[in-house]
Amino acid sequence: MTDFHTHLLPGMDDGSDSVSTSLLMLDMWRSQGIDQVIATPHFYAEYTTPERFLRQRAKAREELTEVLTEGETYPTLRYGAEVRFFDGISGTEVLPSLCLEGTRLLLLEMPFVRWTERMLGEVEEIRMRGIRPVIAHLERYIDFNPKKLLRRLMEMDVFIQCNAEFFLSRRTSRQALRLLEEDRIHFLGSDAHNTTSRPPNLGQALELIEKKLGRRAIDRLLDLEKLTGVDSEAVRP
Repeated sequence: MTDFHTHLLPGMDDGSDSVSTSLLMLDMWRSQGIDQVIATPHFYAEYTTPERFLRQRAKAREELTEVLTEGETYPTLRYGAEVRFFDGISGTEVLPSLCLEGTRLLLLEMPFVRWTERMLGEVEEIRMRGIRPVIAHLERYIDFNPKKLLRRLMEMDVFIQCNAEFFLSRRTSRQALRLLEEDRIHFLGSDAHNTTSRPPNLGQALELIEKKLGRRAIDRLLDLEKLTGVDSEAVRP
C-alpha cells in the first residue's frame, strides 16, 4: 500500500525538520507494512518558482537517500508535490514537472474558502491538459463548501485523496467509510509531518478499513494504484 501524501523530505516545508526525523518516520511506515511513501512537499506559487522548488526537492532527496542504510528494507520512495491552487494554475507550463514522478497525477490542495465556478473551471482545465488532479484531503473542505459543490468536484474526472485521520476520528469515521465504500475515495495518505503531533498513521487506518469494510475495500485501492502506475512495482527495474 502507498502513502500518497506525506511531508517526509527534511527541511522542505513544515514537515520533517531533519534527516534523523525522516528516518524515524520511515521506520514507522515500515512497521505499519506500508511499502511505498510518496514525498509531497508543499508548493506555494506565491513563495517560490517551480524551478527553485525542484532544486530544493532534489537537494533534500539527496540528503535523505545518502543516509539510508544499505541492506535495510525501507519503503520505496517516490516524489511529487502538494500544489496549492492559485489563479492561473491551469496555464502553468511546468505543471507536469510537479506531478508524481512517472505519472500525470497532480496532488492539488484546494483553497480553504467556498469555491467559485472559476476555481472549479480551472480544475477542469488542468484535466483537459492531460493531467489528472488528485484532490488533497477532501475532508478538510467540507466545512467551507455546500454539498452541491463537493458533489460537483467529486463527479469531475479527478481522483480524491483522504487522510488517515478522516477514518480514525470518531467524529468523521462513519462518513469516511461511507465515501470509500461508494468509491468516492481513491488514494489514502497520512499527511505525516513528524513522529509526534502528525505521525505516519496510515497503517492504523487500513486496519480499521479492513475491519469495517473487509479486504475487498483494500484490494480495490491496490488495484487502482496498479492501474494508475502509483504502486511501487511501477518504479522498480
